[in-house]
Amino acid sequence: MSNLFKLALNSIPRPVLIRASYLIRPFLKIYLKGNRYTDPIDGSNFRKFLPYGYEDQRENVLSPSTLSLERHRLLWIYLEQHTDFFTKKRRVLHFAPEQAFYKRFRKMENLEYTTTDLNSPLADVKADICHLPFANSSFDFILCNHVLEHIPDDAKAMNELYRVLKPGGTAILQIPQDLEREKTFQDDSITDAKQRAKLFGQYDHVRVYGRDYFKKLRKVGFQVEEVDLTSKMSKTEVDRYRLAVGEILPVCSK
Repeated sequence: MSNLFKLALNSIPRPVLIRASYLIRPFLKIYLKGNRYTDPIDGSNFRKFLPYGYEDQRENVLSPSTLSLERHRLLWIYLEQHTDFFTKKRRVLHFAPEQAFYKRFRKMENLEYTTTDLNSPLADVKADICHLPFANSSFDFILCNHVLEHIPDDAKAMNELYRVLKPGGTAILQIPQDLEREKTFQDDSITDAKQRAKLFGQYDHVRVYGRDYFKKLRKVGFQVEEVDLTSKMSKTEVDRYRLAVGEILPVCSK
């Protein structure tokens, strides 16, 4: 099954994968049903999760029901337990909306929910993150999960995110991050997909973020809280929800 997933991820266009997943999910949910692991997003229990990854596959990380990964489940737990996202009136902008969240957030009556992306079939507004078609201070809450590592001019994208966030608003700007690396590694001369995958972790990534990512956000003007949620949870919880130990949530405010 691992080889099949790797082949699909590397050869099938993402919009096609998104549509196909709606057909596959009900069968996976039944096949993998059990009591060992829990997806906190929908409360479903499984005997195991699915593998995921482009180059180096991670075992037991992809939820069969919501198709969430570690980062999605971590974000959900943070929003649910540490914010009023699910109860307060919010104008929300969600970049590259994930299936794990899309329908749930769309149904929430307290949210004025807008999705945006250049290519996603789930996007309300087709837009370049470096040239957003929104007025200054438009949104109370911004979700941008694993997008900036794809953007050649990430500083410009960060400035746009800051511009459209309301004063007092919150932006959670997750990225794949190597916390062992002090400085972000970027080399624009690397254009070969295989070499990018080897160096940056995925064929369409343009950099590997280090610990200086938070400084980059602060330089734009954000106040940044580096939230290590798993350090406050038991090992049992972290394993049951299949979270990545030590993953930092960049919770930004203006």
